[in-house]
Amino acid sequence: MLKNKPVTETELRSLTDQVDGLVRVLGAQLEASEARLTELADEPDSSLTLIAGELHRVEVLRPQLEQASALLRDLDARARALRTSWLLGQADSALRQP
Repeated sequence: MLKNKPVTETELRSLTDQVDGLVRVLGAQLEASEARLTELADEPDSSLTLIAGELHRVEVLRPQLEQASALLRDLDARARALRTSWLLGQADSALRQP
């Protein structure tokens, strides 16, 4: 999506905030499902259907969380590179001024 396309710091920050929110939501959902699985495992009368449903939810959420987390790391690296480039440009400009 962002590869080799110029992007502003504002756009990058906005996208990073959105992905960070997604990571938090997915993490909370995964945590809730894992807690529910623990509860179901402790109940002798637990329905296998309920357990299977929560297991399926965990199987779906975990890769989504991993993908969103990887995207967030990539966005953070891109933001650092953008800031570094800007700072180097500022330093270079300052050195060229009399």
